Amino acid sequence: MSAKSPALKAQTKKSNSKTTKFPKETYVKWYKDMLLMRRFEEKAGQLYIQQKFGGFCHLYIGQEAIVAGTVSACRPDDKHMTAYRDHAHPLGLGTDPRVLMAELYGKKTGCSKGKGGSMHFFDKEKNFMGGHGIVGAQIAMGAGVAFAEKYKGTDNVAFVSMGDGAVRQGALHETFNMAMIWKLPVIFIIENNNYAMGTSVQRTTNVEDLSKIGLSYDMPSKSVNGMKPETVHEAIEEATERARRGDGPTLLDIRTYRFKGHSMSDPQKYRTKEEVNEWMGKDPIEHVLDVIKQNNWLTDKEIDEIGQWVKNEVEESVKFAEESPLPEPHELYEDVYMQEDYPYIKEY
Repeated sequence: MSAKSPALKAQTKKSNSKTTKFPKETYVKWYKDMLLMRRFEEKAGQLYIQQKFGGFCHLYIGQEAIVAGTVSACRPDDKHMTAYRDHAHPLGLGTDPRVLMAELYGKKTGCSKGKGGSMHFFDKEKNFMGGHGIVGAQIAMGAGVAFAEKYKGTDNVAFVSMGDGAVRQGALHETFNMAMIWKLPVIFIIENNNYAMGTSVQRTTNVEDLSKIGLSYDMPSKSVNGMKPETVHEAIEEATERARRGDGPTLLDIRTYRFKGHSMSDPQKYRTKEEVNEWMGKDPIEHVLDVIKQNNWLTDKEIDEIGQWVKNEVEESVKFAEESPLPEPHELYEDVYMQEDYPYIKEY
């Protein structure tokens, strides 16, 4: 068989390429950011099993496209708030993984000075307004952040993420009503992984299409494929344009899937391995990497270099966390509201 001519090679290469709406730089950033989220959390899961740190640990593995697509469609001054599955959000916004790992370890160099742990990451400089442990609490608080932005006359947008289980909270309905009346610049994002803690949407509501919840308030609402950053970006971009115009909030029911359990202690008896494997075949990281390869945007060497950079970042974050000091006893009483006559304060 004769070798292909240069013209035929070029034609074959072109036919294998994939037309995309987004440029190479966007896909490379998505890949790099999502891979960092994935490897950071895989390491966090290993360390948790080794009892390097305690408390709860809720992993975002499988859902990375939501953060990646949201961040690429927003501005640096926009505000972000989520629930306790909060590791990926600050990573996507550019927070140093070292201070996040230190927070997991409860060290004073952590993003919340070691007082928040896994569920309470916070980074004011990156406008990440925290992970919140009370189910649904961030919905009303996020609208409050949006109110502050409107009051100050900015055109910044508040992004409020929640799980499908938090949709059952009454505060959501009060918040939706007020947000529409006041036309607040807020985007409500349901990170709908279908199972809340362990009970499927089908078993907890007669309205399985969660986007319909916003319609009763005349809030623009839609369902979005959450396994691809492209579809997330497009939905977020449309919603932010509406918010910045002063037309108010949007509800996005972003359909995704967590490859791990609700938390590290979850036996996952409510779903089958076949179902998990089927969704893992839709891995957002593999999807983005496939687009990169089809368009010959990175060589194998360059892809390996990204992987090595991510590996080094995670290893350095663990080293930083383990070498960082624990908070001093007196710091327990700092950054919290306490009565002045509280009897134990004077001991420190």
